[in-house]
Formats: sequence, structure tokens, C-alpha cells
Amino acid sequence: MFRRRDVLKLAAAGLASPLGAMGAGPAEAQPAPDNGAPRPPRFDPAQVIEMARNLARQPWRRPALDLPEPFNQLNNDQYSAIQRKPEAGIWRDQPTGFVLEPTHRGFIFTNTLQIHVVEDGVARRVAYDAADYTFGKTPAPNDKRDIGFGGFKLHQRGAGGASSVFMIFQGQGYFQTIGRDQPFGAAARALAIRPLDPAKSEEFPYFSAVWIERPVLAANTVVIHALLESESLAGAFRFTLRPGDATIVDTECTLFTRVAIDHIGIAPVQGTFLFGPIDRRRGDDVRPGVYDISGVQMHTGKGEWIWRPVANRQNIQLSAFVDENPRGFGVLQRDRDFNLFADDDNHWEARPSVWTEPLGEWGAGHVTLLEIPAESQANQNIVTYWRPRSGLGANAELTFSYRQWWCWTPAERPPFAVAARSRSGRVSGSPPNARRRRFLVEFRGDVLADADRHPDIQARVTTGNGSIMSTRLIISRPERSARVTFDVDAGAEPHAELRLLLESAGKPISETWLYRWTP
Repeated sequence: MFRRRDVLKLAAAGLASPLGAMGAGPAEAQPAPDNGAPRPPRFDPAQVIEMARNLARQPWRRPALDLPEPFNQLNNDQYSAIQRKPEAGIWRDQPTGFVLEPTHRGFIFTNTLQIHVVEDGVARRVAYDAADYTFGKTPAPNDKRDIGFGGFKLHQRGAGGASSVFMIFQGQGYFQTIGRDQPFGAAARALAIRPLDPAKSEEFPYFSAVWIERPVLAANTVVIHALLESESLAGAFRFTLRPGDATIVDTECTLFTRVAIDHIGIAPVQGTFLFGPIDRRRGDDVRPGVYDISGVQMHTGKGEWIWRPVANRQNIQLSAFVDENPRGFGVLQRDRDFNLFADDDNHWEARPSVWTEPLGEWGAGHVTLLEIPAESQANQNIVTYWRPRSGLGANAELTFSYRQWWCWTPAERPPFAVAARSRSGRVSGSPPNARRRRFLVEFRGDVLADADRHPDIQARVTTGNGSIMSTRLIISRPERSARVTFDVDAGAEPHAELRLLLESAGKPISETWLYRWTP
């Protein structure tokens, strides 16, 4: 999990928090103050914003690497064997509907996250205690040092007291959540700063502290306040989570910059595409497909719906979809048939789609798509985010908010035919390295069954580079489907930008299908 470009060097800096704690001691071991004793100060979310503002006014200092041996040398198996004891779960015996599980530091999760819980309006820091964990074959710490936490998991409790993890908050600004009955898949980041920029190194903002409000059972909601730090900026985040068939995460953020940032990514999400029906170059596998993202969907500020399948490229590909005040964008898994993957362990077909809805106007910019070559299914090599056109100036303050749906199918969807399948293959009789390729795109939707209103459906296929030939359209009214097959010849061009749209009476009746073919 959280891996792209071999974990993007996630463990390059084991970052500890420079903050002092708001309160002290284990969250569930704080006695009420005696009569006459001063009460702890009440927690105010504005404090987190003020912390971020003050941090941005100070020079950034790289925290010391303080993770003791052997935890700074663990491999994945050794780290996975370290488990928090069930009886050490926070709120385990309280009527909150949730259990909070702080996770141990180690492996690539070397940065320190301070965890506080907010109960009765007061924030108290959760203290590390080695007695709360089992360590497998790794020796337990023999001192009483508080080494902090690597992150946390949230469990939702069901009938009979059984619980299941629905959120993992771990790593440098990363988190994952899921809809009901889904395995974990795509991951979100707080921010992306200069990702894959050839001129300047990429920054990885990290959460150094969180304040988690004690949930109320009837509300079925968890509120998390988080402090974000990075060399170029500091930020205060507020996440409101509502788990269910779809888990809804509302994010509010205020950023304070130290320096100008010309390339910043808002609401970044990343996932995996190793091989599939549109790109099988790395498909020498018993499974027919390995991917938890089949494409990127966009709903532009002007109301156009766009679908862009993704692929595992031979070279890094960057695509920018210019827009103003986007209505939504996200990475989706549209392929829900187990037979497309035949993987009983990973269940790629059940992984969550992640749909982002901006709240308020985001202005001019573009949805950015990065497709990064990958050789392993552990790499999350598909990344998408919103990039503001103007970037951020030095000593600037920016506030934005958005809602994310982690779900089977987004609640907002195109009102007409959508691209249900996208395939490509070698044209019969052509050599394996030919610069000609055949594509098959299948659209589905109720609009395709209405022969009275749409008797004259046509497929419009164009390319900015190369040429299109041999276009064929087959409509099946009973199946509510339309299959478009066409060949593209790239000629001497390095790639072909393909565009496909179904029309009737000169008006679109499908989303716009886009794809970049790189021979």
C-alpha cells in the first residue's frame, strides 16, 4: 500500500514531530481533575490553524531520525507481525461505534505521528506503551521511551461488537478508506508538491500530529484535525468521515507557504495499473488483468463528462486536462467482474473508486494525470490531482475544501452512455512492433435503447496525431450497448491523442472518451 515508484522513497526521511503535546498521558488514563484543580485548556480547532500559521513563519528544520533499533531496520514481514493488542484499542468499551488503533513505527513508516483524542472538549495525548503490542519475532523494546506512533487505523463496530478496519492513516501525508465490503486499494495524499518535476525535487508533506474527536454513536461520524508540515509550507486539515456503503470524507484545509510553489497538487489520489485489456505489455501472467484503477473520470466546469482509460506506460506520461471550476474528478474502477482478474487474493474488481467534488470555486487550472512505468503490482503508478494554474506565492494563505466518495460507484455520474469497456490489440497481419493499433470501446446506457429518439447514432473518432481508419459502429438496442472499433496509425508521431464521442442529431449522447496511445 502507498507504493508508487517503489514507494516514492517514502522512508527517505523518518520525520518526527517538532510539536509539544497538548496534554499528556494515555488517552484513556486521564483522571478528572480534583475539585479546585485547574482544568486542562479546552481544544479549539482554530489552535491547529494557528499552529500551522506559526510554523510557516519559522525556518523549516528537518526533524531528527530517532527511531531506535531494530525498528529502523524492519522488513515488511517483520513490521506486519507487530500488532496492537485488541484490548488496547481506544474506545473499545465505549458506546462510540468506533475503535481507534494507533500503529507502531517501523519499516517505511518511520516518521512520528503524535495522536491526541478530544473528549469532553479536552485534548489528551495518547502515550506509547510497548505493553500494548505484540512483536512477533522482533524483540520488544526494553526501555520505557515514548517513541510515538507511525499512524493509526479506525475500526467501525457492528452488531455484536465485531469491528472492521475502514480507514488507514499512515505514512507521509497518506490515508486510505473504503466503502462497505471493499478491500483497500487507492490511496489519497494530503498534497502533492512538484511531483516528478525534472527541475526541482519532489516534496512529501507529512502529518506530524492529529486530534481525533471522540465519536458519538448516533452520528456515525469521525472528525480528525491534522497538522501538516513540509519544507515549503505548513497546513491545517479537518477530515470528517462518514463510513457506510460509500465512505464520504469531507476535507477542509488551510495552507500557509514559506516560499513560492509553482507546482502543487490538490486532492491527489493514486492507484495501480499493471496490465489490462487496453495495455497488456506487462501481461505475462496467469491473471487477465491487474489494476484497481481502470480510468480517470472528469466532470468539467462547462458540464462535459470525460473518461480517460489509464495504462502502464513504457515512459512516464503526463497529461493535463485544462478546466475552470471543475465539478468533479476521480480515479474509478469500472470493471467489477471477477473474471476480468481471476485473483482470489487481491480482488481488484472490488477495490474502491475515489470521486472528488470541489466545494466552492477552485478557479483555473487542470486535472493532472501521471502514468508511471511499473513492474510490480505493489506500485501505485497512476496519480491524479488538481493543479491550480497560478501556483502559490510566498507567504500566501490558501483555503480549500472538497468531498471525496470512496465507493463502488460515484453518486454523481453521466446522464448518458458511458464507456464500459476499452480494449486494444494488434491489427491482424501487422508485425508486433507496428505503429498501427486497433481499439474497441463499448458504451452502455439506456439512451442507446431508445431507437425512436436516437435512430441515427454516429461515432465521431479523431486524433491530434496520426490518422484514424476503419471505423465501425455496432449498436445493440436490447443490450443498451454500442461497440466502436477503429484503427489508428501513428505514422512518425511519438503518440496519438485519441478522442471518441457518440452523437445523435449532432448532439452528444455519451461521455467523451480520450486516450493517448504511445506505440
